[in-house]
Amino acid sequence: MSATAESVATGRVARWWERCADGRVRCVLCPRFCTLRDGRRGFCFVRANSGGALRLTTYGRSSGFAIDPVEKKPLNHFLPGSRVLSFGTAGCNLGCKFCQNWEISKSREWDSLAAEALPEEIASAAASSACASVAFTYNDPVIFAEYAIDTARACRAKGIHPIAVTAGYIEPSPAREFFASMDAANIDLKGFTEDFYRKVTGGRLSTVLTTLQIAQDSGCWVEITTLLIPGLNDSDEEIAAMAEWIVSHLGPDVPHHFSAFHPDFRMMDRPPTPPETLKRAREIAMRGGEHFVYTGNISDPRGQSTYCPRCGAVAVKRNWYVTEVVGVNARADGTGTCAHCGTKLPGVWR
Repeated sequence: MSATAESVATGRVARWWERCADGRVRCVLCPRFCTLRDGRRGFCFVRANSGGALRLTTYGRSSGFAIDPVEKKPLNHFLPGSRVLSFGTAGCNLGCKFCQNWEISKSREWDSLAAEALPEEIASAAASSACASVAFTYNDPVIFAEYAIDTARACRAKGIHPIAVTAGYIEPSPAREFFASMDAANIDLKGFTEDFYRKVTGGRLSTVLTTLQIAQDSGCWVEITTLLIPGLNDSDEEIAAMAEWIVSHLGPDVPHHFSAFHPDFRMMDRPPTPPETLKRAREIAMRGGEHFVYTGNISDPRGQSTYCPRCGAVAVKRNWYVTEVVGVNARADGTGTCAHCGTKLPGVWR
């Protein structure tokens, strides 16, 4: 793949910024509102003041590509068993101490941007690789929103589904456009206290809760992931409160994935998450009214399979990323029903 010299060398002029009276520019994409003098970069590292304009320096550049099962994003109710072309750039607008992609998200070296690709080339690569979707992942796509939105448009033009994997740390106005451009998204809900978000991620819980509602209202298919860290966000009370909010504000049918932490980056002092913790969280969330709750990063066929919420029949069997759709009647419009009792199964099926 190749990109124009201009897009790679200087980036593209960004959207969602304003010029200050003193010559600085202020980025208004995310709640950090970085205000930058000429030559300075924002917290995310990829949005920079160049000559009095805010530029996205990673437009047309990628930290790598891979073909994955859609369940790896994770998305369990969006074209199960299909293939996804995954790619990301560099940088991030959160400061998670436990970041498990920190080599990419915290990159400050241009040599980590190994590949170059314009939106139309990515869409063509996905089509030629028999991928149903393109996923913006590895680092957070909200920081390269202009590039992601342009690529999403190019994908849709070829019948390829754009997918965002994001922590949802974005202002409401750009969020509406961003998620309206996506067919599916997995949004991290990293914990359920402002104290956890402030101390461990450097962000705010309230922003992410707003983003979840905006994403769902946009028509984008939404699933949620919570990485459980022993002793930090895995208490029964916090998980129950999270489930109550999800059911009350998003409804009981939003799939919720609990995944296992492993020591990494600046959090090497915590043990890996025991499988029993994920299974307990799943039980608590389902008692709280969530219909589709999954465990991740462990071998747990029961906790990773999909069941009809009415009759309990198995709709999709899973273990890790091995997927078998066994009890879904899928229609041409993407809707599906339980093959046993006819109950509607939320998601996009094939």
